[in-house]
Amino acid sequence: MAEPRPVGRQPGWREVLLVAVVAVGVVLGAAILTSLLPTTVQELVFHTPLAIGVLLVGTAWLLWRISRRAPGS
Repeated sequence: MAEPRPVGRQPGWREVLLVAVVAVGVVLGAAILTSLLPTTVQELVFHTPLAIGVLLVGTAWLLWRISRRAPGS
């Protein structure tokens, strides 16, 4: 019979709240920075699938990092 894997410390409400605040801050910062861009660059951002591409690349990178993590770390 396989032995159960040891469970690490679960994040608490403080950690979850911190991640949520950081995520909101990043999105708000991106919106502010985008509003400061010249009109031609704003059109590129808003009228092309640039955001989808960035999200796909970021997600792929994150999943790759998670899959390469050493066991137990």
